[in-house]
Amino acid sequence: MDLSALLLMTSLLVVLMLLAWPLGRSMVLMVEDRPWPGVATIERYIWRICAIGEQAMGWRQYLLALLLFNLAGMLVLFLMLMAQGSLPLNPQHLPGLSWHLALNTAVSFVTNTNWQSYAGESTLSYFSQMVGLTVQNFLSAASGMAVALVLIRSFANHSSSLLGNVWRDLTRITLWVLLPISLLIALFHISQGTLQNFQPYLHLTTLEGAKETLAMGPVASQEAIKVLGTNGGGFFNANSAHPFENPTALTNVVQMLAILLIPAALCFTFGEAVKDRRQGYVLLWSMTLLFVAAAVTVIWAEQQGNPHLLALGTDSSINMEGKESRFGIPGSALFTVVTTAASCGAVNVMHDSLTPIGGMVPMLLMQIGEVVFGGVGSGLYGILLFVLLAVFVAGLMIGRTPEYLGKKINVREMKMTALAILVTPVLVLLGSGLAMMTEAGRSAMTNPGIHGFSEVLYALSSAANNNGSAFAGLSTNTPFWNLLLAFCMFIGRFGVIVAVMAIAGSLTVKPVQPVGNGTLATHGFLFIALLTGTIVLIGVLTFVPALALGPVAEHLQMMGQ
Repeated sequence: MDLSALLLMTSLLVVLMLLAWPLGRSMVLMVEDRPWPGVATIERYIWRICAIGEQAMGWRQYLLALLLFNLAGMLVLFLMLMAQGSLPLNPQHLPGLSWHLALNTAVSFVTNTNWQSYAGESTLSYFSQMVGLTVQNFLSAASGMAVALVLIRSFANHSSSLLGNVWRDLTRITLWVLLPISLLIALFHISQGTLQNFQPYLHLTTLEGAKETLAMGPVASQEAIKVLGTNGGGFFNANSAHPFENPTALTNVVQMLAILLIPAALCFTFGEAVKDRRQGYVLLWSMTLLFVAAAVTVIWAEQQGNPHLLALGTDSSINMEGKESRFGIPGSALFTVVTTAASCGAVNVMHDSLTPIGGMVPMLLMQIGEVVFGGVGSGLYGILLFVLLAVFVAGLMIGRTPEYLGKKINVREMKMTALAILVTPVLVLLGSGLAMMTEAGRSAMTNPGIHGFSEVLYALSSAANNNGSAFAGLSTNTPFWNLLLAFCMFIGRFGVIVAVMAIAGSLTVKPVQPVGNGTLATHGFLFIALLTGTIVLIGVLTFVPALALGPVAEHLQMMGQ
């Protein structure tokens, strides 16, 4: 790993923390159900117009409202994509999508996955991109953050069964967090050269006389929430490798910062809300240590390259196949780790072209539940699940009833924690097995053997963990794959949310126990090591056999062993 890569990673993390700290502290107001200064009057009008009451909800009522809200959004988006040919803002006269592709896309964007079995510029109209996908980018991100707020309240509450009002939470998250920051990011991208227009596609003739079509469209507005909301759905098929989505090295860095901003900020929010900042720092330290280890590994692997290709020349740039020359190996490899550590499917490099080890790390980051920063909201409640598991393991070792922040962790919480942690591995492993056993699954593989299996494993890991990035090389726009991935995306998102909400409902009514001599300290370096080890151990025990059949075997094959 050279000096330029080290400086890039260090500067990214330093700037991230400087931006996340004030944002995280300000978001405590949402946890406490208080308006930001200067917007109380505006909120009162919004509550009155939308008939939103002030009463708080129990966990079941909150969960039911959230599920129905997302299901309604899924239905509207599905119908919109099917009827696209008859809707406005379609200068290319693109037809509606097939039922299975429309269903896959609707589930994908509502679950904050943004898996794309299509090429955006040749499949979706401006109306579908803006009113359909971009709107769901906001709402799915807000839904994840709302669940995180509920779980934070369950630790901060003292014997209260109420966890806030879902409609007030969604409104505040969207209007006062996602929308203003997205506006700033969009304006910055426009200044750097990202498109934002409604012009028809341009048909041009090159200097050599070839005919080319140059896609236009409202790109910057979707690009902003794509990265801020850890969504990942690109306006163009090439995603953040496309110069109209990610035009400069500066926008590349800003996109990485935007992806990690809210997940990092929520750690500060958690510490402030539970009145112990050290608890938030523990989460942030654990995330950062795992992130640095992953980034160093991927950058090193890509700089080493493929020995068979390097034998063809002495220039290390030969390993730039599948990468953007504008960003180089450090900028491409770091972006790969950022987008898979967070629950974001944005990519600026073809993951299929990574070395076996370089491709295994982002795959593993998704498989452990994307808790290394993770998605907006989902990253925080995901790592808190591992905190509960780590506390439980520690309690077994010292012979005490496990507790966290003074709240005892009993059988009900551990059952729900185990369920939430095991949902996605079951989907990934069973889904991969089903795909490899059936002709409909295998027929999508364009690469045979070990690498083809890696593509299948990556696709199921991405879908079940709501990431959305792809290894590529897998033709998934078929009824079998669209339905399989849609099922994994839906259960992977809402199966975990149901378990998390049940945990929140159980914890919020528990009184806080006083700290005693035998209380496990959860704010020191020892607990950071325990938490980090628990996350890694769960990933290793669950997925090593599958990884051994894919990227590990491919690495050994590449090295001639």
